[in-house]
Amino acid sequence: MLLQNNNYIIGVDGGGTKTVAALADLKGKILKLGESGSSSSTNVGIKKATENVAKAIKKILPKRGKILLTLIGLPAVKERPELIKKVKKELLKKEEISVISRGKLEIVSDQVVAFRSGTDEKFGVILISGTGCVSHGWRKEKEAHASGWGWLADEGSGFWVGQKVYQAIWKDLDSRGPKTLLTELVFKKFKIKQKKDLINLVYLKNPILIVPQFSKVCDQAAQKGDEIARNIMDESGRELALAAITVIKKLNFQKNRFPLVLVGSTFRSKIIVNALKKEIKKLAPQAEFIQPKPEPVIGAIKLALEQIHNYGKTH
Repeated sequence: MLLQNNNYIIGVDGGGTKTVAALADLKGKILKLGESGSSSSTNVGIKKATENVAKAIKKILPKRGKILLTLIGLPAVKERPELIKKVKKELLKKEEISVISRGKLEIVSDQVVAFRSGTDEKFGVILISGTGCVSHGWRKEKEAHASGWGWLADEGSGFWVGQKVYQAIWKDLDSRGPKTLLTELVFKKFKIKQKKDLINLVYLKNPILIVPQFSKVCDQAAQKGDEIARNIMDESGRELALAAITVIKKLNFQKNRFPLVLVGSTFRSKIIVNALKKEIKKLAPQAEFIQPKPEPVIGAIKLALEQIHNYGKTH
């Protein structure tokens, strides 16, 4: 019988900035959460990404009992399926989490994990925007995808916004462009006193981790009425909407009611959310916008429970 007190599942939600692991019982109750750094192989490489997954899992391992299934959602595996085998191989080498090798280990796209964090429906659209961004959708046997090609693209994402902020600040400092509150707020937040400090902040550290942090400052400046910041945030919303709209069109959802789940730190900005909703509603007025309150890792737990349930039916 599968439902025993000492049996557990693990769900992992990997992202460009952080990785969250959850230990749950077989009723889906989350017992423990663990967090570590980026598990995006695009951003930090396979070795570091795997290390961060292992680090998050290690924090939540039970002292006794059996892990029946570990389900890990990772960025970029939909676009680069060969990553699944490579990450699995690296993970199973980790002695500190060897207990997970006694059960099943599944690696899936962070897109399906994020989608299921907001709905129990099997069909609909996910729009993720944190450091990077991506949109994906499912309708019966069809799937569609847009954006998610790495931080040099991913228009509308936190990195994209941060890059626009960085450019606007230098235009201000050089007098090549208008004055902007962004300069003052970024200098204050990061304790910058000279121009060279700004360069060092971005280029001597990891730009992928630093640049997206400018997006929060951009939202603050926009709310204070800065036109440059406001334009960046509005454009971010429109770009993210374009990714979702592309998927909606491919799946012919325009006239249907369907869940559109918004996951990621970018959607903490009301300006961005309002701009993207306005664009999407023009095309798909019945889209049901969902911003999940729980951590997206709940989607990994839901998927793991479904697999356990299906396994129980066939054994």
